[in-house]
Amino acid sequence: MTRSVSASKLHPPVQPPHVLTRPRLLRRLDAATEPVIVLSAPAGAGKTVLLTEWSQHLTAGGGCAWLSLDVHDNAPGRLWDGILLALHQVRPALPVRLDSDEWTLDVWLEEILPNLVTGLGAQAPLTLILDGVDSLTDADAVRSLADLLAGVPEGMRIVLSTRHVVGAPLPSLRARGLVAELGPHDLRFTTEETQAVLTGLLGCAPTADTLGALYEATEGWAAGLCVMGRALAGAADKAAAAEAVVRGMRAMSDYVATEVVDRLTTEQREFLVRTSVLDQLSTGPCQALAGDRAGVLLRELARTVQLLEPVAAQPPAYRPHRALLSLLSDMLASEGPDASVSLHRAAAQWYSRRGHTAAAVRHAMLSGDEALAGALVLADWEEAIAAGRSAAVSHWLRLLPPRTVAADARLCIVAAMAALSGGAPEAGRHWLDVAQLRQRGAETVGEGSTVADAATVAQTIACCLKGELLSADRLGASVVAGTVPLTPWRALACTARGTALLWTGRYEEAEALLGEATRDARAAGHGLALVRALGSRAVCALLAERHEQARTLSEEALRAAAAAGLDGHFVAVSAYLGRAGSLLREGSVEEAEEALAGAEAALSGPDRAGSEPHMRALCHLTRARLEGARRNRQAAREAREAAERAAARCEVPGVLTGLLAGADGDTVVVPVVPGPQDLSLGERRVLRALCGPLTLREIAAELYVSHNTVKTQVRAIFRKLDAHDRSAAVARARECGVL
Repeated sequence: MTRSVSASKLHPPVQPPHVLTRPRLLRRLDAATEPVIVLSAPAGAGKTVLLTEWSQHLTAGGGCAWLSLDVHDNAPGRLWDGILLALHQVRPALPVRLDSDEWTLDVWLEEILPNLVTGLGAQAPLTLILDGVDSLTDADAVRSLADLLAGVPEGMRIVLSTRHVVGAPLPSLRARGLVAELGPHDLRFTTEETQAVLTGLLGCAPTADTLGALYEATEGWAAGLCVMGRALAGAADKAAAAEAVVRGMRAMSDYVATEVVDRLTTEQREFLVRTSVLDQLSTGPCQALAGDRAGVLLRELARTVQLLEPVAAQPPAYRPHRALLSLLSDMLASEGPDASVSLHRAAAQWYSRRGHTAAAVRHAMLSGDEALAGALVLADWEEAIAAGRSAAVSHWLRLLPPRTVAADARLCIVAAMAALSGGAPEAGRHWLDVAQLRQRGAETVGEGSTVADAATVAQTIACCLKGELLSADRLGASVVAGTVPLTPWRALACTARGTALLWTGRYEEAEALLGEATRDARAAGHGLALVRALGSRAVCALLAERHEQARTLSEEALRAAAAAGLDGHFVAVSAYLGRAGSLLREGSVEEAEEALAGAEAALSGPDRAGSEPHMRALCHLTRARLEGARRNRQAAREAREAAERAAARCEVPGVLTGLLAGADGDTVVVPVVPGPQDLSLGERRVLRALCGPLTLREIAAELYVSHNTVKTQVRAIFRKLDAHDRSAAVARARECGVL
């Protein structure tokens, strides 16, 4: 028995009016030298239109066969009758049909395929275009086509146009470099192509606003652009244009419904409707909303519905095209308001359990549950602040209505801490003022603190950031006494007050409080407070002339900052400055430059311009000292002037007054008096050797240095320790704790 094939399927369809020539894609097709070319994109992407135009150029050369496939070709015999008839149009010597009685996979592999390959390979170059390959689902039909693709004869090209992602043998051919592919992103219209097609449909160039709105609504999808463009054609005024847009959106939804959604199974449609409330479709949240088979369904739909845009590789995640999402949202709304509410609440709970607070808060708000959204923020904010993610916390708060935040003293404290942790003390104070108005009873916020105590800690931090040392000291003294040890709040309070004491020159008290802050921050796992406490201790040691300790603490602080991802945060500035000052003491100018650059970068940013005047002044002083070491007098002078301007913004300059007084116009020395801690590593080695009976020459031999080097280092040791002989230097070193 023989089968007939409609003649209309053996030729490209008639091109639609206002067709747009797309030279960039035609060039891609012309340039392809691979034996297999695949166009894989969703319905309405313009695959058939593009191949029709390209085939006209190929037909002019006499070497293009065309076959439009549909569900009636979904059997190997029907498929190959169609392919052979299409090839017969340009290769009359080939057989036209196959008898059903002879079709088996064995006959296909052993007789028909080899004869076909031989016959095609003996002819001139030929291109076979198969449009609609996604219609083939029969296993034998798909396998037989795969056999041909795996052994395309030389001089022949096979072009596959499909709505689905093609399976075997494409992965193998791709690995061998035998496939050229154009996917959804390639077929998406560019803004220039969009403007051209809309100009043809509207009869004039669209306005920039119209172009942008339509491109955003359609995402460059060819069918959507044509539908919207035709709907807008002839609209005389804004009112008519608005009505046309509504008609166009409805027409676009109708197209998606008939060409995509109606072709899905009931289970697949239900899956897409239930998960339409999600921004991204991945297995976890989809299972929470659509059941255990969600992962299987998502993989199927990602392959067959290419209006699901991939947005992540691991784990795989997708975003529905706007046109598809609009239809799915309408379908969900038709089920009643409670359907979306329950889905958003389930999504909020799933994201909350996995620490995705922003998504959880957003879905809680969309479910209409503001109380749940606020509770999610209150549950997660402290950990985020401790990790330096103040911007994330601010984002969560912006997802809530401003009245909701302002009405809850606890959320006001969270907003204040987010602002302070981001280096914005004025914004922090604003929220603290609101919190004071809303405070009721003994509400708790965060770990181990009432709203009142938390507000006092936050006020102390704000004063410290603004350079208001007296207020920070006064508030800090009361709050440190009232906070529970080993908690984040005590760590923050001790850090703030210790920093204030540091700038007033009370180094021993500052070190004691900052040491407590270090202990409490470690116990509470508060990375932000830990980096700040260690860095402030490094600056304290530097200004107190304990240079070895400053170097050790600054390096520890920078390690903690790097581990917590805070090396670019402003709390790391003190650590960078402690390291830069120590390196300058050792004469390592280039390494000091690198550390100082880190401090300057962390202090930059318009949102931090009004904070940390003391730290900014010290940063400028360190820059002046560094430029002085380079003999760059002009740069040193400019840095000193910048330090003076920063110090002028301080309520109490404190130790800055002495540091500025110790700086001339060219060089800044911080600190200005050398001491035992200035001994270099080499000098310390010699000093330890001086404790024994060895002569200077014997010491040189032991240390593998020259005799003259040892004599030079001994003179330096005597000068730095204010000693005149060997025994006095050793005694002085022991007295100062150097030995």
